[in-house]
Amino acid sequence: MHKVKQIEVKGFRRLHSVKIEMRSPMVMIGANGVGKTSVLDAISLLSASAAGRMSSRLSEMGGITSVLTRGYSDDLTIRAEMEVPSYEPLEYDLHLQPKGQAYNISLEVLSQARVGYVVPFKHIESHFDDIRYFNIESSGLVRPNWEHNSLESSLSQVPKMFRQPEEFRRTISSATQYHVLDVGQRAPVKLPQQMKPVDSPGDNGEDLVPFLYYLRETDRDRYEAIEDTLKSAFPDFESLNFPPVAAGMLSMTWKEKSFKSPMYMHQLSEGTLRFIWLICLLHSPALPAITMIDEPEVSLHPELLSLLADLMREASQRTQIVVATHSDRLIRFLHPKEVLVMDIGEDGFATTRWADTMDLNEWLAEYGLDEVWRMGRLGGRS
Repeated sequence: MHKVKQIEVKGFRRLHSVKIEMRSPMVMIGANGVGKTSVLDAISLLSASAAGRMSSRLSEMGGITSVLTRGYSDDLTIRAEMEVPSYEPLEYDLHLQPKGQAYNISLEVLSQARVGYVVPFKHIESHFDDIRYFNIESSGLVRPNWEHNSLESSLSQVPKMFRQPEEFRRTISSATQYHVLDVGQRAPVKLPQQMKPVDSPGDNGEDLVPFLYYLRETDRDRYEAIEDTLKSAFPDFESLNFPPVAAGMLSMTWKEKSFKSPMYMHQLSEGTLRFIWLICLLHSPALPAITMIDEPEVSLHPELLSLLADLMREASQRTQIVVATHSDRLIRFLHPKEVLVMDIGEDGFATTRWADTMDLNEWLAEYGLDEVWRMGRLGGRS
């Protein structure tokens, strides 16, 4: 698995200038409004740029002028660096500037340093409408001979490149942001779902039932790992079942040892539904290269958070886990090397610092990481 080593963001909301070493799992803590969700949104914008959806993603955010650091930035910059085994890292640099109600891509470079060369090798080098990319056949930077969409990145449009930049494009474009699961009365997770082969429970649980059913039939070990996790979390849990409710439609029931009759999905608590979805997501064989989860602790009992922390560590072997939380309950079960503390500096902009770079040994000898945070020794409290 290729990993993103570093992300740098400038001019994005409170992220006036932050550079983050990417670890996995990476759990961002801090008070409301310090920029945790902005980090997730900046990564999702970078992902959309690699997938050819940057224009629509910016529109969802209210346009570029609404995300620029107010009064301080007229340029939005996102830089990413991805490790390449046995080679120098790939570096990607993307600059956006407002242009009326739209924007310009003022600079875009995908490059890679080479041993013995002063100048890095450039796969892409674009300045406004001067688009150039490395063409394998001509062995040099050339301009596109097709209609280039100026509102989308060259990364998303140039033809197939060498294996390493293609891996970079795939890794970045696959990054997915998951929000708190909707468990309202008519939420997809509470309704019968169509029977079909899927390898993910869906962004909002819309494929949870067919995912579990298909997993039970095709990947018994993975399915039993999910059931074992549920048994650890809920000692009275016995099994899941999938009764058909109409042609091609399945429901799901939850059976407990203490009761003869099972419960249907709409009868389960919010915390139980969210926990089922989270463990299915983290066990999914189709996890994206970067998995971002906003406030996974919502509705979960503190005892479930220990299992969740273990699941995130296990899943981080297959994906880069990035989490935003302001819950000290979750921090209790994490290690300092997994916790990125976000705070507000004297200038009003976001700051970041890994907890294991702080002098906490004496405090952690007597207190849990959550207690150290509550006492203000980590920062990120105001």
